[in-house]
Amino acid sequence: MSLTIDEIERYKGQINLKKINIQGQLKLKKEKILIIGAGGIGSPCALFLARSGITNFGIVDFDKVAKSNLHRQVLFDQKDIGKHKAEITKKKIQLINKKINIKIFKKKINAKNIKSIIKNYNYIIDGTDNFLSKLVINDECIKNKKKLFIGSVSKFDAHIFFFDFSKKSACLKCFMPKAPNISPSCQDEGILGTVTGSTGAIISNELIKNITGIKSNLKNHVLVINFETLNFRMVKIKKSQKCKNHG
Repeated sequence: MSLTIDEIERYKGQINLKKINIQGQLKLKKEKILIIGAGGIGSPCALFLARSGITNFGIVDFDKVAKSNLHRQVLFDQKDIGKHKAEITKKKIQLINKKINIKIFKKKINAKNIKSIIKNYNYIIDGTDNFLSKLVINDECIKNKKKLFIGSVSKFDAHIFFFDFSKKSACLKCFMPKAPNISPSCQDEGILGTVTGSTGAIISNELIKNITGIKSNLKNHVLVINFETLNFRMVKIKKSQKCKNHG
């Protein structure tokens, strides 16, 4: 596989970075990314990664665009209201580059369908808005040795995780063993649109680094950000003896 003249022109800003160069750009071109949840976190991830040179995507989302989504889900506009998010995501990403391959899954992820959906992708981005889905995704990624990025947001707060299950790793259940009894969506709790956008941008940044061989300090950590105070802190997640995934 090589880069075309069009690709060299399109991505020369990245290629000129010594830590990425032609070889890193080729790695981006070859990689396969699955985004679960095309909303506040998934939208900016799809945009940034499509513009970075990723050419193979899967998009999982069963939902349709609502007016209340527009303040934070940056792929969509008024004309998209009532349409399937996965379909609109595919159309708009291919406006960036018509050669991008996108497979859509208009399904809600669950324990029964997740194995067949994630099997062909190396990197999984979890942009879902409920804890039960996150735990299902976490468990299946462990079984299939995937690399998993997780974004979780509420109000002014963001939590961003990265686990590489192709190696020995902690997991989300080491941090949060089970879903809380009450798990309101970010919509119900309130959410600032820039929080979801920034979370998607950081996930995209770390994913690009990992693909191209640049060290990511996020691995086996959670980055906790409060966008009201601009307080950033990184917390290491250690494998828990109580976690059934490591028992």
